[in-house]
Amino acid sequence: MKLGIVLVAALSLVASLPAQERMATLLNQYQHETDPVRKSRDLAKLGSMQIDLAKQQLKSGEDVKSLDTLQMYRDEVKQTVDGLMATGNDAEKKPAGFKELQIALRESVRRIDDLILSLPVDKRPFFREVRTDLLAAQNTLIDVLFPRTPDRNSDKSHL
Repeated sequence: MKLGIVLVAALSLVASLPAQERMATLLNQYQHETDPVRKSRDLAKLGSMQIDLAKQQLKSGEDVKSLDTLQMYRDEVKQTVDGLMATGNDAEKKPAGFKELQIALRESVRRIDDLILSLPVDKRPFFREVRTDLLAAQNTLIDVLFPRTPDRNSDKSHL
């Protein structure tokens, strides 16, 4: 009960901070987390903030910084997916962490698509590369969450 109260108080404090400070706090929390499931949950929250930052950087004319922000997010996603896979957990039976990150990645890819469409054509390939990597990570998570099972009717003879 006390832990829940402390957690609610901490989340309230984080929510009251300005966006940059909130992102820095979550990034620090993500970087120091050792449990892959909690790390993936932190990244699920952090990802939307990083994409917002990348959009702001683009609006300010800082294309390179924007791309760097998205590449950092991509690297965090790859590290986190690798950490989840290394746990050996069956994602189909225990989806904690896998599911949250997959849902966040689906949204992130959608938001990056919008960001790419706002770019001049000559700058799009660099951002598409990041998008492709995020989509691959999302597909990896989908594959472990919903493994393909053999068709049960394939052994029966059809009359």
